[in-house]
Amino acid sequence: MDMNANVGGFAAALVKYPVWVMNVVPANTDRDTLGVIYERGFIGTYHNWCEAFSTYPRTYDLIHAGGIFSIYQDRCDITYILLEMDRILRPEGTVIFRDTVEVLVKIKSITDGMRWKSQIMDHESGPFNPEKLLVAVKSYWTGEPKQKQL
Repeated sequence: MDMNANVGGFAAALVKYPVWVMNVVPANTDRDTLGVIYERGFIGTYHNWCEAFSTYPRTYDLIHAGGIFSIYQDRCDITYILLEMDRILRPEGTVIFRDTVEVLVKIKSITDGMRWKSQIMDHESGPFNPEKLLVAVKSYWTGEPKQKQL
């Protein structure tokens, strides 16, 4: 899933692989690019990430969240977006966040509390780019059930 698809570049980068990408255009952005996504032969939809996303009957292995938290940080609590991502992401699924360092530090503190394994990395164009990457893997919780005390 590409949470901020723009013109479908993430889906285009994966076109040679046997995967499908759900391209999501945030409903409250200035640029309406869903038509371009359709013209490129990709699937897509509009969505307001402050609300739940209908995923029935599927979950996702990989989520690309490029700049989505900068768009929504003043519109709703980013914790709710991360909880929604946790719901739609399969255990051991990966999220690639692209945003500013300040936003990624906030996200990392929340994902650490959600028991995701995450790491902030430099942008592929080098360390001087103000945009960074946060790669997070949703951990598979394994624990023994608590025994009843008599």
